[in-house]
Amino acid sequence: MGAVVLDLRPGNGIGPFSLGMPICEAFAQIEQQPNIYDVVHVKHFDEEPLKLDIVISFPDHGFHLRFDPWSQRLRLIEIFDVKRLQMRYATSLIGYSLGLLMIFVYIYVRICFDCCSYIQGGPSNLATFAAVYALFGPTFPGIYDKDRGVYTLFYPGLSFAFPIPSQYTDCFHDREAELPLEFPDGTTPVTCRVSIYDGSADKKVGVGSLMHKASVPPLLPGNLYMEEVHVKLGEELYFSTGGQHIPFGASPQDVWTELGHPCGIHQKQVDQMVIHSASDPRPRTTLCGDYFYNYFTRGLDILFDGQTHRIKKFVLHTNYPGHADFNLYIKCNFVIQGSDLDNSKQSITPSTKWDQVKEILGDCGRAAIQTQGSTNNPFGSTFVYGYQNIAFEVMKNDYIATVTLFQA
Repeated sequence: MGAVVLDLRPGNGIGPFSLGMPICEAFAQIEQQPNIYDVVHVKHFDEEPLKLDIVISFPDHGFHLRFDPWSQRLRLIEIFDVKRLQMRYATSLIGYSLGLLMIFVYIYVRICFDCCSYIQGGPSNLATFAAVYALFGPTFPGIYDKDRGVYTLFYPGLSFAFPIPSQYTDCFHDREAELPLEFPDGTTPVTCRVSIYDGSADKKVGVGSLMHKASVPPLLPGNLYMEEVHVKLGEELYFSTGGQHIPFGASPQDVWTELGHPCGIHQKQVDQMVIHSASDPRPRTTLCGDYFYNYFTRGLDILFDGQTHRIKKFVLHTNYPGHADFNLYIKCNFVIQGSDLDNSKQSITPSTKWDQVKEILGDCGRAAIQTQGSTNNPFGSTFVYGYQNIAFEVMKNDYIATVTLFQA
């Protein structure tokens, strides 16, 4: 497979991927170019999804995208195999063919380093320190990590990591070291990793502990992404950024006025939980008259009664990886409060685990098991627990997948 060419934008992104973009937008870009991004790995920490980044990796192209696990926005782009990816900066290429820019300076480069064994010597195919310095120009001295044996060179929103062979580590005594343009034997370091990050906070981001300094770019004022949605149990939703109030009993016209047109509308299947209700034992047909408004970009579904055309339920989605609905919705940043939840310390949010919910609301008894189609769902079943005016769908890792609001 030939190397793909992507435009490098220091401090902003690479190719179609921009820092700060939600993970759903990244997947949309991947789906639009299946011939380029034909091998994609998605990695996450299933037991504690908020502890580590969600990573989309492209092993054939040598780079991956790191998303903040809470906001699910892109915080860091890492090129871990420069030979597999060509990056276009201005009118020049960096990466597999960067050595062509400097062939007149170095005809042959040799380097051997344990953690970067995929970097090989060659006549004109290496991203050397000299070539990077020639393309991007002067900068301040970088940082040498003695424990890792890696020297990192920084530009605004961009860094290059160079492994330093053990026989030359004595050349770098201080944390801020001189530029390793050339070793005593005439060779030069070769890039083993490139990091692209938001440079507005003037942070230095690189390998190891420096990687964790990359933060998500701030949202512009008024941006609706991840706005807080305050829930008053049995009464309404309140959207903190836009200021909209959506109460139970509102009409479709009311919702259109407040939230705009929905992303989708679909008729509800028969309520499979109705058999547990003694109030309405009649058999149901395949479809009922109720219908949903889907607001995927807000992480929200609204269910209307098919006869009265009034809101009877809200469904809020957390969009955690490991759930069947992952990537269908943007995460809903809800804050659930009610008569018993006036203290902010007792609020229930997408970060609240099920054990914490039980401490706040008390035990609710046994759970109903929800499979969501075992043949098409590789993640297994979830558990539904009900309280007055609210039900929680809980994943096996104890995190909330969805919250359903209704009036008892």
